[in-house]
Amino acid sequence: MNAIANQLAHELNASVQQVTAATQLLDDGATVPFIARYRKEVTGGLDDGQLRLLEQRLGYLRELEERRSFILKTIDEQDKLTTELKADINNATSKTELEDLYLPYKPKRRTKGQIAIEAGLAPLADLLLDNPTLDPDITANDFINPEKGIEDSKAALDGAKFILMERFAEDAKLLAKLRGMLQRNGHIESKVITGKEKDGAKYQDYFEHSEALSRIPSHRALAMLRARNEGIISLTINPDPSLEDGNAECVRIIADHYKLDVLASPWLKQVAQWTWKIKLALHLENEFLGKIREVAEQGAIDVFAKNLNDLLMAAPAGAKTTLGLDPGLRTGCKIAVVDKTGKLLDSVTIYPHAPQNHWDKSLRTLSQLCRQHKVELIAIGNGTASRESDKLVAELIKQESDLKISKIMVSEAGASVYSASEVAAEEFPNLDVSIRGAVSIARRLQDPLAELVKIEPKAIGVGQYQHDVSQSQLGQSLTAVVEDCVNAVGVDVNMASAQLLTRVAGLNKTLAYNIVSYRDQNGMFNSRKELKKVERLGPKAFEQSAGFLRINEGEDPLDGSAVHPEAYEVVKSISQKTGVAVEELIGNSTLLKSLNPSDYVTDKFGLPTITDIIAELDKPGRDPRPEFKTASFKEGVETIADLKPGMLLEGVVSNVANFGAFVDVGVHQDGLVHISSLTNKFVSDPREVVKAGDIVKVKVLEVDVERKRISFTMRLDEEVRAQAPSKTKASKPTKTPAKKAKPQQNNNAAMGNAFAEAFAKLKK
Repeated sequence: MNAIANQLAHELNASVQQVTAATQLLDDGATVPFIARYRKEVTGGLDDGQLRLLEQRLGYLRELEERRSFILKTIDEQDKLTTELKADINNATSKTELEDLYLPYKPKRRTKGQIAIEAGLAPLADLLLDNPTLDPDITANDFINPEKGIEDSKAALDGAKFILMERFAEDAKLLAKLRGMLQRNGHIESKVITGKEKDGAKYQDYFEHSEALSRIPSHRALAMLRARNEGIISLTINPDPSLEDGNAECVRIIADHYKLDVLASPWLKQVAQWTWKIKLALHLENEFLGKIREVAEQGAIDVFAKNLNDLLMAAPAGAKTTLGLDPGLRTGCKIAVVDKTGKLLDSVTIYPHAPQNHWDKSLRTLSQLCRQHKVELIAIGNGTASRESDKLVAELIKQESDLKISKIMVSEAGASVYSASEVAAEEFPNLDVSIRGAVSIARRLQDPLAELVKIEPKAIGVGQYQHDVSQSQLGQSLTAVVEDCVNAVGVDVNMASAQLLTRVAGLNKTLAYNIVSYRDQNGMFNSRKELKKVERLGPKAFEQSAGFLRINEGEDPLDGSAVHPEAYEVVKSISQKTGVAVEELIGNSTLLKSLNPSDYVTDKFGLPTITDIIAELDKPGRDPRPEFKTASFKEGVETIADLKPGMLLEGVVSNVANFGAFVDVGVHQDGLVHISSLTNKFVSDPREVVKAGDIVKVKVLEVDVERKRISFTMRLDEEVRAQAPSKTKASKPTKTPAKKAKPQQNNNAAMGNAFAEAFAKLKK
């Protein structure tokens, strides 16, 4: 464990004590959100990102230790475990390095080299290796043995060659040298397969492409691997394209490693050549392609996770009666009205568009619904007929100006998945599937987090090549994101769905449904203590979950805050020392800011916890999500054909990839802002500038209607910025300051925008 703790401490830039403490908490069943929020003293303030990495790496390193022990035991049982080999195995820091060391001792099927050894040819191999001046043909004559299948000198030399080739190919130190050379100088090269040019037109950027292994970004790696899997291109690794023959350099490394005098012995030169060509070239090529895929997949998963986090943490419109409109043409627009709590009040289908064209009738229906239920917001899904439906709602708002209604275009990604899900069927067993989608659209405007947790994260559609990556790893990563978001915001236990409660630290599906069942049978919870009455919700689950569960207007005002019940005694201590009642402490900024947290530190509660408690009392139940804003799509710009170069627009960032950001301007096709066009400054990561859900101003650079490709730029000068549309609506004050962009250097405008269209094709 000490070795693991030391390595994790180095990777996390933390102390061994922090790692050891966090590991103990995880092993005891504590969740990452709980540890990050309520055990800061124990871990020295490790945040949820560090803890997630620790949890992931801890599993890998423990598997590594188990494998190390097995290998040491296996080699020792063969009586081949030397002091030097044991040290090398103990010092190995990766599974690859460990397996390289184990390779010569690993039980395997009989190889040509082993057969040659059994035939007594090992001494011949050693003779020729140690003395390159010997004549191989003459020396081999002494090892001819028909009884063992060695009919002539050629057969003997072939056997000796196989022995040395296998010996060389299983040398861990040689493999390390070759890997190092490939990592430094190797390039991945792709070529189109003859006759596949037309079928693979979308991959034309890779018909003749070469890129350094050490620098290939994840999106290009995954695109190339997908093209290869589809039979469009072939992939190879060139050890060093700067040399006339990169493979010859690998042969030289093999010869130098064993100090082979290839000038004196052409036979040894051939052994080195065959070792590379037959034994190592393909093996290392597959290994590196596998590593490229692994790194690229992790990069794509990280992109998906970050975008999902931004989407889940998008600003909620709040508790307002909302009308959800799921637009459609022939099948009509599905309408659902939900109250402030998300409860369905009414539903209907209208047919304002072709072929029915019941425009006026649809307006009357919408007006009646809005007046009857006092609708405050209208959420319009951004799918087919969304801009036409947006016009309908705009006319409604103009005609019924006294209603004070606001309209917002909402992403309907995943709404259809929810509609047909088991969750939706349980919630609305007698409601038409299409109407369920309208309900989801309305609710996701009220609270994106509470509604989107009902949908499989992979179905939300903010990923990059999500179907090309490990689905298990993707699932684990996205689940962690959802959990962190839910626990960062907190959950109203009297309002939350079972799906939302399932994501709370310490709870599972069974406990979540038990909480809802208890609530249905006994009414609203009046205190956190009452949660202990829920079936199967024991002390451990209560400890982990209580701080994230809110009970507003309950018996204890602290139950509506993020203060954990175990720390209520701290608040009571503050109340006693200040002479101010607990309920009067909450929100009393002047008094709270005058407190010295150190005065309340005890053996049980350290300074970080006390500081957090005082901050929470100042703004109890503070929502970390930003203020609510909406984008205004330009009138008259409804399809990609309406876009013209130079046009200034306002849009919403729908997705962020490593190479740029995709922006929705209301034409049913997102456009790409390449990373070089995000800002006038150099940026290495688009997220330094934008995130999913941001409202941005863009200028149209290029439009390809036939291929549905749009290229935007955000590099607008001040005069242009002033002219660009900037209509936004805010529903509440900002809760948290915006993150500052990282320092930027070196203008990269010269990179130009020609890349934009090429990269746009990478988006699914």
